Amino acid sequence: MDSGPRTASGIALVISDVDGTLVTDDKRLAASTVAAVARLRAAGIGFSIASARPPIGLRGLVAELGLELPMGAFNGASVVRPDLSAIEERLIPEAAARAALEQLLAENLEVWVFAGGAWCLRDPHGPYTDLERRTIDAEPRAVADLDTLMGSASKIVGVSRDHAHLAACEARIGTALGDRATVHRSQAYYLDVTPPRLDKGAFVTWMSSHLGIPTERIATFGDAGNDRSMFARSGFSVAMGNAENAVKAAASAVTDGNDADGFARGVERFILP
Repeated sequence: MDSGPRTASGIALVISDVDGTLVTDDKRLAASTVAAVARLRAAGIGFSIASARPPIGLRGLVAELGLELPMGAFNGASVVRPDLSAIEERLIPEAAARAALEQLLAENLEVWVFAGGAWCLRDPHGPYTDLERRTIDAEPRAVADLDTLMGSASKIVGVSRDHAHLAACEARIGTALGDRATVHRSQAYYLDVTPPRLDKGAFVTWMSSHLGIPTERIATFGDAGNDRSMFARSGFSVAMGNAENAVKAAASAVTDGNDADGFARGVERFILP
């Protein structure tokens, strides 16, 4: 179901979201995706990722894809090397983190806190914990009082099986926090609170400066609302077929879904000459 312009000219770097884009719904890298990244490399086009995941959740991708460039974790708030060592790392200001925690709990959401390299929560058997274990290949740390982590939080996540409620929470909590934090859903069931004024678009700008590649020569792939900031900063953008309509409307082109070789097909059709 690819649609949009046939190709993007002069692309020197591709930055992709991970979940819902680069990996399948069961969190695998399809053989076609691995091959597509190899074709980009052979064509002299760089490749990196920008993800809501914590750095540890990128480790497997580095190995399978042979990644060599800096990557954006926590929606771009942390920039890490392929060995996962930090280049830049920002935390949510403590007052904003405490306000976010209060808001998320008031909305009756399960709350996860990523702090000090650990995934912390109150109920290790709560909604989507098994999925997150598979996604980031890590075990959570049960914490009785999440409030003790608010001075060291990289990301706070509201989790719910009620996707419509979480969408409404995104608007309410985003308004309540204002410019004190960045609030976006990274999945229909995850509402991420991350440091202010830092998002995946900021990571695109950082990579442009770091590598000396004009943003118009950067292409981005994504599927969720938190990927629209990447689209806005890059010269060419590709939305996945499984993306929401608003995300598709913000992109330069649309490819197939993440479970239908959409990334590989998008690379072949839109990026490679």
